[in-house]
Amino acid sequence: MRLQREHGLILALDVTSRTKALSVVESVVDYIDAVKVGYPLVLSCGLEIISELSDLGKPVIADFKVADIPYTSRLICEQAKQAGASFAIVHGFVGEDVVKACAEVLDIFVVAEMSHPGAKEFIQPVAERIAELARSYAFGIVAPATRPERIARLRSIVGELVIISPGVKAQGARPGDAIRAGADFEIVGRGIYASAEPRRSAAEIAAELKAAMKEHEG
Repeated sequence: MRLQREHGLILALDVTSRTKALSVVESVVDYIDAVKVGYPLVLSCGLEIISELSDLGKPVIADFKVADIPYTSRLICEQAKQAGASFAIVHGFVGEDVVKACAEVLDIFVVAEMSHPGAKEFIQPVAERIAELARSYAFGIVAPATRPERIARLRSIVGELVIISPGVKAQGARPGDAIRAGADFEIVGRGIYASAEPRRSAAEIAAELKAAMKEHEG
């Protein structure tokens, strides 16, 4: 399934309940462009949850942050693809052989830099080298909404690759700032699924992101 930018919003679905996962996506599907699922949901519900979410009409990004030897990494990506994922997220620090092996299975996003404070210690120093590597193999990269200046720098390296940015709302980044810095999509999790009214929250964030897109393009 193709990833098309309409709202600029990707839902990070870090819940552990199948019922809640499906309910939240059904309620916000009109305001999101993709769903990102990781280990909490898949370990609690099984890989079949990816197929169930994909059936709701949005591409699913398997956020497994793949970081193993090439053979094992390929197997992980194959399982994600067979389950219905359109994309997988792969760590770039493990090297070109791993990134290449995963990219041969399905479209990947390479983690160039993460959004939490600890990423500054080991990942940020090599983020630009990872971004250069991603240009040869990836559909896009992951860059931190919590540090918009880093998005701008990484954009200058990856060119037209798609940039998705986590860290919005719960981690402190304001909706729209990552897009203004050059990201294509912002990733929001708790700011939507932990809201008392997920649909309303998604609609409000999507409106902010659309405004940011117009500002950036104008």
